[in-house]
Amino acid sequence: MTELVRVLRGLRRLTDDPRDAFAHRLRIGLAVAALILLLSLLR
Repeated sequence: MTELVRVLRGLRRLTDDPRDAFAHRLRIGLAVAALILLLSLLR
């Protein structure tokens, strides 16, 4: 469980630039969506 928390903290992006923060969230969201799609296709 602590490894999962460490990975999730690594995904956080601390920046003051709103465009950079939005792009980072978009990339993370797309990665999560791709993972969900992959897992659903494997069922």
